[in-house]
Amino acid sequence: MVLVYGQAPPEKPKGAAGGEAGGVFRLPSAFPEEPVAPKQPVAAEAPKPVVLENAGKPMRIPFACTDQDISTFGMACTADEPCAIFLELSSVYGLNGRIYLAGNLHSESTTLYSVLLVSEDNGNTFAEPAARIPAAGLERFQFADNETGWVTGVLQQSLPRDPFFLLTTDGGKTWRQRAVFADGGIGAVEQYTFDSKTAGVIVIDRGAGAGGGSRYERHETMTGGDSWMVREVSARPLKIKPVAAPAADWRLQGDAKLKAHGVERRVGERWERVAAFEVSAGVCRPEATELAEPPPVIEEPAAPAKGPAVGPRRGPSRPPTLKKPL
Repeated sequence: MVLVYGQAPPEKPKGAAGGEAGGVFRLPSAFPEEPVAPKQPVAAEAPKPVVLENAGKPMRIPFACTDQDISTFGMACTADEPCAIFLELSSVYGLNGRIYLAGNLHSESTTLYSVLLVSEDNGNTFAEPAARIPAAGLERFQFADNETGWVTGVLQQSLPRDPFFLLTTDGGKTWRQRAVFADGGIGAVEQYTFDSKTAGVIVIDRGAGAGGGSRYERHETMTGGDSWMVREVSARPLKIKPVAAPAADWRLQGDAKLKAHGVERRVGERWERVAAFEVSAGVCRPEATELAEPPPVIEEPAAPAKGPAVGPRRGPSRPPTLKKPL
């Protein structure tokens, strides 16, 4: 082979099997190549919470009733007679420009979901920082400081059961749910108080059906409500020493004309409305289901009537004879 200066050497020809010319070939590797991981789909962003703008008129809590809601809560709703849904507000708490509201959504006979509303701008806007809890209602607030607070809740069924707290440590931006009973049971929080961010006491009413003189229970926590321990059981009502309640500068006032819950703040000797929420939250109506049209009926010609099979007539098997049989 002659090399010319400045010219690249010619490429060596390869054999049919991909090896080098002259009978040299390469065996496939015993270790297969690692598969390339497929690209993971980008997770969709969680929907942002709905923010209610206070424009001076009663605001409506958003609620979209589903067929699953109607079935789960045993509501007898029809397209012609839908079930009306209402907002109930049970308590209000104001602290350093923030407003906290607790309540529930319910029909005429059934509690559907808990509702927690928080405003961080003196009532100009409201948002729901905690997920709605099915069949539950929220009741009373208490705050130990500007950041740490609680609100009681209970499942509102035929008998109140499974009492719980929603806890916040960031001024109401986020909340976490903590049960009072480890295994659930009938009962509701009758009284509660926190002396600090960690130490608290509650009294539970187990109801008239509680046996063995154990209707009332006193529980304590040293974990800010993350866990509770029974300290006393009694057949008679128990009392605990309440903490000094904040000045009653906030209240809920019904407005029959507007059919709304008014949120009012004391200003001197008078009350000033800060916000209002419609009592009506919509209706529950079964989703309309379109029925497919049946296929057209094609009439087929009638088949001929079937009768007994008639074969050809045959003559006698032997010729007739006049001889008498022997």
